[in-house]
Amino acid sequence: MRTLPKMLAVLIGVLAVVFLCIQAYPKQQSTAGAFEVEEWRFLWDSSKVDSIEAPPERVLHSSDWVVMDQGMITPPRPADAVWAWVQIDIPKLDWPIPAVLIEKAYGREVVVYTEYRELLDSRRQYRYALNELLLPLRAEDAGGSIYIRMQVAEERAGIVQHIAFGSFYELLSVYLSQDMLDIMLGGAFTLIGLVMLICAVFLNRGYLKSWLSLSFVILSIGLLVVSYSPFLFTLYPDYGGILQRIFDMALFAVLPAFLYFFQAIFGNGYKNSILYLSRFQLGYSYFCLLLLVGNVFTDERYFSVYYFLTTTFIGILMIVELIMMLASSILYSLQRNKDALIFNAGLIIFAGIGIFELVSYYASREQYNLYWWKWGMVVFVISLIVVLGRRFVETHNQVLQYSRELEMFNNELQRAEKMEIISDLAASVAHEVRNPLQVTRGFLQLLGERSASSEKAYINMALDELDRASGIITDFLTFAKPGAESIKTLSIAEEFRHIEGVLTPLASIHHGQITLDIDPDLYVRGNSSKFKQAFINMIKNSIEAFQDEGKIIIKGCKENGEIVIRIQDNGVGMAPEELKRLGEPYFSNKTKGTGLGLMVTFRIIEAMQGTLKFDSKKGTGTEATVRFPEASE
Repeated sequence: MRTLPKMLAVLIGVLAVVFLCIQAYPKQQSTAGAFEVEEWRFLWDSSKVDSIEAPPERVLHSSDWVVMDQGMITPPRPADAVWAWVQIDIPKLDWPIPAVLIEKAYGREVVVYTEYRELLDSRRQYRYALNELLLPLRAEDAGGSIYIRMQVAEERAGIVQHIAFGSFYELLSVYLSQDMLDIMLGGAFTLIGLVMLICAVFLNRGYLKSWLSLSFVILSIGLLVVSYSPFLFTLYPDYGGILQRIFDMALFAVLPAFLYFFQAIFGNGYKNSILYLSRFQLGYSYFCLLLLVGNVFTDERYFSVYYFLTTTFIGILMIVELIMMLASSILYSLQRNKDALIFNAGLIIFAGIGIFELVSYYASREQYNLYWWKWGMVVFVISLIVVLGRRFVETHNQVLQYSRELEMFNNELQRAEKMEIISDLAASVAHEVRNPLQVTRGFLQLLGERSASSEKAYINMALDELDRASGIITDFLTFAKPGAESIKTLSIAEEFRHIEGVLTPLASIHHGQITLDIDPDLYVRGNSSKFKQAFINMIKNSIEAFQDEGKIIIKGCKENGEIVIRIQDNGVGMAPEELKRLGEPYFSNKTKGTGLGLMVTFRIIEAMQGTLKFDSKKGTGTEATVRFPEASE
């Protein structure tokens, strides 16, 4: 699973590169040297004649022509109107190969004329009304007019936008490049969505729900952007019907996938509102898919009903769902959910743009050209990928944390088992060994009194070793039974005054000093002799670690309801691998050390419900931190 964050990073990188390239790409090629048309004339026509060779006289000399410009909406359509006419005056043509570019012309069937000849006859067998026209002209056309006849089959029929006269090759560059942005953006989304679907094969089931839903969201958005652009319809008019079906199916898929992703990341929402909404949307998308099949098999006989249910109503439904998801996400944000904050940032941008464009689209009687929604999609999809990536990283970190905790618990279990074995062994053996040692020591003392002076040195060495063995046995017994019968409340300051009195001479012999800084009124529960034994062991270790002039600073204070005692020295210090082994039996940095003293110290502190932690660095010293539960006086 370590590859998941890397995979998401790659996807985000691809999106970022595509976005930067698109931003660097000019939104519209320069038409310098071209003549921009600022106004034209518009006319509704109720004629039932399908094919004509030239504009009829009733059209040429009609008094109903309406002057239009870029910002105007077409006049209300009469009930009997079948065609819409647009008249554009041709300026002086000073270019070697003149042409006219009409970037937007809405009509299912479009025929273009001059006064004496036909320039274009475009008839589509599918309901896609957006046309981009690039028409070559002749020098003798200057001073005349261009007449565009468009069939009235959709609401936006008759609209024309962005008309320019100029050099054919310059306008051709604009004609080919102006919709490449949509193809680049949609193609990038589609490719990423397909790659994510392929990657889903290698994921475990825990990630599959959110990954697949986001994959379908990105794939659907890519197909929507590509199939909405007029570029492919212009280059491949025979495949326009297929592109329309792709757009419809992508529209049906994006909403349930989006809701499913939201549900997978944030939950079912307030009172399961998102859950019910996603189920409704999934059912409605299946219903729309059945309507699509019916629309195809009935040859679009009931297209107006199909259009209302699958476009108009879905647009309204999209506004409602975006508002509901935004409200639910705000509730999660108030709970300081970082994923919800990132989601909100992307959703606010996308929802704001989407709602504005949808409202403008319906307010303008569907004459508004949707454009900015795709850029809102880019920001929103990036936020979705970031949210999913954060979720994967969070899950990955949780797995690592569980692994570390499991390893720590396993080590603690092994240590506890080891200590239990040592404790049982110590309890069973120590008493049996101590009695023979005491008898042996007594006889050696008697022999020493009667021996010659030359032999007393050997007897004293034997006594010292017996005393050392007795001390080891005492440590074993203390380890086996760290608790004592006489438990009472201990004053930390008073106990350390006794400890200081015992160890100050030893510190002086090693050219060091002990400094106490113990707050008053610090109390713990325990046995006084065991408490002193534990801290004498630690302080002795610090004294024996002195280099030149040693210093030991002992501090005691209260922190968060605990008594904290810190013993800091400036001795030789320890390496990390040595720190890990502290408290193990028979591990010691001293030449004659057994490691049992510190093992006993850990056991005594543990019996007093305390903890002991060492921090050290080679050459700078060591700090021991002991924490006890606070006791009342």
